[in-house]
Amino acid sequence: MAVTLALISALTYGVSDFLGGIFSRRASAWQISVAGQSSAAVVTWCAALVLTGDPTRTDLLLGALAGLGSGFGIVFLYRGLAHGRMGVVAPVSAVGSALVPLAVGLGQGDRPSALAVVGVVCAFPAIWLVARPPEALRGSQARTSGTGRTTEDAPASGFTDGVLAGLGFGLLFAAIGQVPDTAGFTPLAVANTTAILAVVAMAAALRQAWVPRTPAAARGVLLGPLSFIASGTFLLATHHGLLSIVSVIAALYPASTVLLAWLVLKERIGRGQALGLAAAAVAVALVALG
Repeated sequence: MAVTLALISALTYGVSDFLGGIFSRRASAWQISVAGQSSAAVVTWCAALVLTGDPTRTDLLLGALAGLGSGFGIVFLYRGLAHGRMGVVAPVSAVGSALVPLAVGLGQGDRPSALAVVGVVCAFPAIWLVARPPEALRGSQARTSGTGRTTEDAPASGFTDGVLAGLGFGLLFAAIGQVPDTAGFTPLAVANTTAILAVVAMAAALRQAWVPRTPAAARGVLLGPLSFIASGTFLLATHHGLLSIVSVIAALYPASTVLLAWLVLKERIGRGQALGLAAAAVAVALVALG
């Protein structure tokens, strides 16, 4: 059950990223993010009214911490991608989002089976390879930007953005993974609400337009239900399985984004990405068998 729920979470996160990327071609990624997070908060609060629980103050604080991590991760991911450093930022952030909750889970006493450990080991190169764009795309991203600098001029900055984004998303996974099933969905609603405030605050600090004023930006509300499903199934997965396993499976979300780009946009899958997809399938199979 835990692996199935984690796979649904990964699939939905990947679909959300795919649509968010398409929507961001006609509107600011910040505006798309605010619209999506706001929609997610509304949906999650409605779910929390139905799926009631008895959250403690600690549970609500964990939700707020998860929201800060989500907002923090989004800011640095967008900052890195805005400078065309996808080849560095995406894989580093994806791996980081798995490492943090993995470390937390192991630190709390998670003891996966030997087969599951092998699956986790296979998952990390899979995440890295799948999140890396094909060589031709990376080459096109190295073209000079409006600042006169190329992406090749600042690999360290791209790496830093990726690390910080990964820490943010890892904090999201780790904090949500601590919420017990008795708390219901209220902590998740708190997380989505806090994420809005975090994104708006950082967008304002970076002087980025964040108010969704156009129909193109308003399409971001379609991402809300997807975000709810992704985070909700992740929360449920942690109630049925080890955080150290669930988080790594959920971090395979770039695989569904790549497959959708191939199926819908007819984008080419690079050799490295194909190898990553195969490794991801092996990792999931091993974890499921373990």
